[in-house]
Amino acid sequence: MGCFSCFNSSEDEKLNPVEESSKPQKQSQTIVSNNFSTLPSGGEKLSSKSNVRSKRELLLPRDGFEQIAAHTFAFHELVAATMDFHPDTFLGEGGFGCVYKGRLETTGQVVAVKQLDRNGLQGNREFLVEVLMLSLLHHPNLVNLIGYCADGDQRLLVYEFMPLGSLEDHLHDLPPDKEALDWNMRMKIAAGAAKGLEFLHDKANPPVIYRDFKSSNILLGEGFHPKLSDFGLAKLGPTGDKSHVSTRVMGTYGYCAPEYAMTGQLTVKSDVYSFGVVFLELITGRKAIDSEMPHGEQNLVAWARPMFNDRRRFIKLADPKLKGRFPTRALYQALSVASMCIQEEAATRPPIADVVTAISYLANQAYDPNKNDRGGRNDEGGGKFDLEGSEKEDSPRETARILNRDTDRKRAVAEAKMWGESSREKRRQSEKRTSESNSTTG
Repeated sequence: MGCFSCFNSSEDEKLNPVEESSKPQKQSQTIVSNNFSTLPSGGEKLSSKSNVRSKRELLLPRDGFEQIAAHTFAFHELVAATMDFHPDTFLGEGGFGCVYKGRLETTGQVVAVKQLDRNGLQGNREFLVEVLMLSLLHHPNLVNLIGYCADGDQRLLVYEFMPLGSLEDHLHDLPPDKEALDWNMRMKIAAGAAKGLEFLHDKANPPVIYRDFKSSNILLGEGFHPKLSDFGLAKLGPTGDKSHVSTRVMGTYGYCAPEYAMTGQLTVKSDVYSFGVVFLELITGRKAIDSEMPHGEQNLVAWARPMFNDRRRFIKLADPKLKGRFPTRALYQALSVASMCIQEEAATRPPIADVVTAISYLANQAYDPNKNDRGGRNDEGGGKFDLEGSEKEDSPRETARILNRDTDRKRAVAEAKMWGESSREKRRQSEKRTSESNSTTG
C-alpha cells in the first residue's frame, strides 16, 4: 500500500527552514508554509499577508494536498455545528486543544470538532501531519477524519463522533454509578487497538510510527469498538537499511519506550512498548503514572515488573474492579504478552503482528463467570490454580496443545512462540539472580 507519496520520509522532526535566495528548490517538491497558504479552507485561500509570520516551512511534494480527500470546512460552518462552541458541546481537552460535539447543518451528521489551541503543545505541523495521515490511512481501528478547517489563523479537525469516549474514561476515576469494563471487553479493546497498530506498522508503506499510543487516544464507538486517534505526533518509520528514526522526544510520560526517551531513536518497537503499558492498564486498572499511589507504585511498569518473576503474585496484578471475574490462565497469558511488550531492550519485544495473534486468541475465548467448564485448566479468578510446575505451563508444547482447540494452527504456533520466549527470559533472569547471589556469598 504505497500511500505516502506526499511525505518526505527523510524529514527531520524540525521544520525545514528555506532560504529562497541560497537554495534552488527541486522540481519534485514545493513549499507548504506553516500557515497553510496552499491549503484550501472552505473554498478560500489564506491571506498572503500572513505568510510573513513564520520563516519555518515544511517540505512536501507539490501534489500533497491534491491527494487529500477530506472535506474542507469554512470556520462559520463549524461555529454553527457546535452552537458557537457552546460549553454544553464540550467533550474534552488534549495536547492539541479542545474537542466539541457538533452536528453538520448540511448533512445532519454528528461529529467531533477539535480546535487547535494556538498556545498549546501542538501546532501547525501536527495539524498538517494529522490531516495527511488520516486522509491517506483508512482502517476499521483508526478514527475517520471527515474534514478540516484552515480559515485565517483557525485550525480545526472534524472527526466521526465516538459516542463512548476514550478508553481512559472507562478505566480510571470511574464514578460510583459507572460499571467497570469486564474481562471480555478489555481483551476485545486490546485486540482492536493492536490491529490498528499492526496496520500502521505492517500495511502502510513506509511504516508509520504512532508515537503517542495511550489510553486517552483510544476512542470507543458502539459496542466498545476501539479506534486510534490523534495522529499529530506520528512519524514515518525507517526505510532502506536504516534501523531507526532520530527525532526529538515527544509523547506522554509513562508510555514512552526507554530507548526513545533516552536517545530519541524511534522504531516501531517503541509503539510496542507503549502498547504494553496500555495493556497493563487494561489488566490492572491502574494508570501509567499515578502520583496518588504510594511511593514505589506510582509508575505502573516499575511496580508490575518485579511481579512478573513470581507467578504467585500474578493474581495481585488483576484489577480489583473485576472482582475476581476473569479466567486465571488467560490472566497469566495476558501478563506474558504485556511483559514481552515492555522489555527494556527494543529488540526483545515481539513484532505487533505476534501481539495481535496472541491477544486475538484471548479475545476469542469468551469468559463466562457463571460457568466452570475448564476442567481445572482455566480456573476462574480466585479459584485453584497450579502455581507449581511452571516449566510445563510455560513450555511451547503445552501452550500449543491448549491453543490447538482453535482451528487456526498458525495462531497457535505464534502464541506458543511468545510463551516460550517469555519462559526463556524468566529463566535468564533467574540464572542471573542465582549467579549474583553466589558471587555475593562467595
